[in-house]
Amino acid sequence: MMTAWSSSASSISTLSPRGWPPAWPSSATPMPRCVPAPRTRRPSAAGPDRLQAWKLHMGMTLVEKMLARASGKTSVKPGDIVLPEPELVILHDGYVESAYTQLHDIGYRRVTHPERVVFVTDHQVVYTTPASILRGRANRRIAREWRIGHFHDAGQGGHGHLFPMESGLVRPGMFLFAYDMHCTNFGAIGAFAMRAGPNVVSVLATGTTWTVVPHTLRVTLEGEPSPGVHPRDVGFWLAHRLTSGELGVEFDYRVVEFGGAYCDRLPLSGRVALCNTLTEIGVLNIVFPPMSPLGSARDGTWLESDDDARFEHRLELDVTHLAPQVALPGAPDRAVPVGDTVGVAIDQAYLGSCGSGMYDDFQAAADVLAGHRVASGVRFIVVPGTVETAKRMARDGLTQRFLDAGAILLPPGCGPCAGGAGGPLASGEVSISTAATNGQGRMGAKDAHCYLGSPLTVAASAIAGRIADPRPAH
Repeated sequence: MMTAWSSSASSISTLSPRGWPPAWPSSATPMPRCVPAPRTRRPSAAGPDRLQAWKLHMGMTLVEKMLARASGKTSVKPGDIVLPEPELVILHDGYVESAYTQLHDIGYRRVTHPERVVFVTDHQVVYTTPASILRGRANRRIAREWRIGHFHDAGQGGHGHLFPMESGLVRPGMFLFAYDMHCTNFGAIGAFAMRAGPNVVSVLATGTTWTVVPHTLRVTLEGEPSPGVHPRDVGFWLAHRLTSGELGVEFDYRVVEFGGAYCDRLPLSGRVALCNTLTEIGVLNIVFPPMSPLGSARDGTWLESDDDARFEHRLELDVTHLAPQVALPGAPDRAVPVGDTVGVAIDQAYLGSCGSGMYDDFQAAADVLAGHRVASGVRFIVVPGTVETAKRMARDGLTQRFLDAGAILLPPGCGPCAGGAGGPLASGEVSISTAATNGQGRMGAKDAHCYLGSPLTVAASAIAGRIADPRPAH
């Protein structure tokens, strides 16, 4: 999100990474802080009316259509400044109290649309310190005081970037703001969530905040990789190729829209894996054509890019010969073929996070574990992404298979990915995981070494006691 909250200035300030977005036009004046945005008359909520209006302004991408819809416009283009009104605003448990304090300090005792606000407890599901107990207590009090429409405490949903899709809270075609950058997951079903960061306070107060319509890159993936190669591997590989300059395109504050035969075959978990990874390198959002989560009935507003949509670049890539990837400690785009890291001894393996916390991820890992046990001296931590996933795992016998193999199961949520909660690393320890990212100190000690891999690679490594190639031939 390209705005920053300032409690001392008299207006909303801007951040401009790599010079984007452009500054406000000289004739425009930034909105005063916390003054509700002017309401514009929107097309009818009925889908056909809006779609009919859009037919007069062809040539829009999927994301441009969602921003136009949320802004009460029939057409937008890259570079336009808009004030989109979100259908939901999502905050996780680590930021609720801070947002409350900032609003309280400037005289706000309520939020503009409490019925649209979602509070999720997923970072500190199990309280491990007195401070976390007090934070949970404060979050519950604030939810009551603000009359929040969707409060999901510990044990009531799971990871905030996953269960809203399972439950139908987030649907195709929706536009929403969220505090956390991994809200890009919702692009897996054809929704568009923008990270607001600290400026979510402005959204809570006024109902909106300004943003710049982004350019979109169209990435077409073709081919069929060999067994043992997971969509998470594709995400690491693509992140590396973008940041290394191999593909020759600018990606900062861009949207990546996926398509192609490979993407058409992906289940929701595979789409989530791709949506989750690229946000770490500065991509604003990642989207797919709409789909119904978990095979549910078609709902939401199903939108797709027009045939003559204006993509900044079109990339066509083949994944047929791709090997499993491992991201070296430091960043998810530091990807190398798994063969370059095979044999690195590990202390911990972790399966879960918003990037690989869906049922299919655990099914794939359990198949790798079949007939094996976790290596001596290795902690293998398994964290279902959602309560529904945990229930299904128990019902289908996956939970028993993990326990029989010697894994440690934690309750649904972020798990060790959230700053090491529930499974931190000690100084000098080595981990391989499906965490969302692997920056220094992400999972405990600053001098721990955090490798990233797919669910298949993590399971194979947990068995071997060292980083291992998950392909059957290896």
